[in-house]
Amino acid sequence: MQVITYYGYQDGSGEYYIVVDAEKCSSCGECVKVCPQDALKMEAMFIDLEDKLVAAVTEEHRKKLRYTCSPCKPESGVVPCVQACGEEALTCIWKSK
Repeated sequence: MQVITYYGYQDGSGEYYIVVDAEKCSSCGECVKVCPQDALKMEAMFIDLEDKLVAAVTEEHRKKLRYTCSPCKPESGVVPCVQACGEEALTCIWKSK
């Protein structure tokens, strides 16, 4: 079963999401370690009849990703959390209008 979670929002200024593919996530936590804004955490998710730790955006940052992640400048290249993920479980969608 494929479990993909979109953390973020879309508003009049654009679309701002960090996408986590729980099936690909190896629970290593490297993305959490490299996030300079402490916007990521490891969270238990029930997948295929078992709990698995997967990367997730913290609740306090979900509605303000545009501002939280702007120091990493997602529009200009690969952000640290995505680059740190050897399993390619994280994607950043950053479309400013």
